[in-house]
Amino acid sequence: MAATRRTAPVRPSVTGALRAVESLLLSGGQRTARRNAWTAVLEDRRRAKDRVEAQHVMEAVSKATSRAT
Repeated sequence: MAATRRTAPVRPSVTGALRAVESLLLSGGQRTARRNAWTAVLEDRRRAKDRVEAQHVMEAVSKATSRAT
């Protein structure tokens, strides 16, 4: 009689399980809202970076003007 191997059942990874639950819970509208929210976060970060750069330019111009007078 040949020995039979018993294999353990395949378990989904935690990430895979979370994605499956997410896809069940989130309808298309919620996915769109989440994507839009992330886009807004990225845009806010870009604007903040632009503000910092503008502030540095204004400070450099201010220093140059004060030295010239």
